Amino acid sequence: MRFELVQLPYATDALEPIISKQTIEFHHGKHLQGYVNNLNNLVAGTKFENADLEAIVKESNGAVFNNAGQILNHNLYFTQFAPPAGGHLPDKLAPAITAAFGSLDNFQKEFESAGAGLFGSGWVWLAADKDGNLSIVKEVNAGNPVTKGLKPLLGFDVWEHAYYLDYQNRRADHLKELWKIVNWKAVEARL
Repeated sequence: MRFELVQLPYATDALEPIISKQTIEFHHGKHLQGYVNNLNNLVAGTKFENADLEAIVKESNGAVFNNAGQILNHNLYFTQFAPPAGGHLPDKLAPAITAAFGSLDNFQKEFESAGAGLFGSGWVWLAADKDGNLSIVKEVNAGNPVTKGLKPLLGFDVWEHAYYLDYQNRRADHLKELWKIVNWKAVEARL
């Protein structure tokens, strides 16, 4: 299997001013493309050569895990946004968020706090267990909730390359702004 760069479901400038065209071009076109190239080179001739990303993330370690994890994470990340987005939660997702967090506002506060408080580089995720129960999961580096048997629904990238051009060191401000471009229907489709 040859991995490809995920296609953006929007133009590179469509998420401005929340995420700039320059950030999208570097983050998607350079960082993610680098992970894709690396993984294709790393898995050639190995047991992972024909595996899908989730299987590789669940079963690998080291450089293979890091590159596969970052591709999986970024594929979910880039396809969860839309211009303009935000708004009301879809019918299936709304009761699940209310059951787990009390309200959308409480969920967003807890999610932002988890992302802002993650030391170093990583991801903050909304994940579901096999019964559909939701939780917030913090992962360092290339981590993804699939390694814990969970399904990732929504992920915010807290590596500096995701926000530094637009927000410098203001990670919390970046996290707060991302809600304006979340495509809740895409998130619900993962549930």
